[in-house]
Formats: sequence, structure tokens, C-alpha cells
Amino acid sequence: MKFFKLYKNYNENEDGAVTVDWVVLTSAIVGLGVAVLATVSNGTKTLGETISKDLATRTAG
Repeated sequence: MKFFKLYKNYNENEDGAVTVDWVVLTSAIVGLGVAVLATVSNGTKTLGETISKDLATRTAG
């Protein structure tokens, strides 16, 4: 009888499902951040080089 009560309590407990939901949401947010970083990094590098060359030209002349 005690075994069935323990099994029923274990079956009704949803803490694990909530944890899985949070893990999925967190990994989606981290993945989105990495995708944005990969997309933006090339453009910012190019922009930085352009600004550096422009400033070097203005100070040399």
C-alpha cells in the first residue's frame, strides 16, 4: 500500500517538468545571443577598421 502511495506522489510531482522547461528556455536565449553575436561581430570589426583608417588619415594630413 505504501508503495502505491509513493508512486502516486512521484507521478503527480511536476518539479522535473518545470526544470526541463526552464532549461529549454535558457538554452534558446543563449543560442539566440550567440547567433546575434556572430551576426554583429563582423560588421563591428569592419566599422572599427574603417573608423581607424579615417582617423589615421585625418591626423596624418
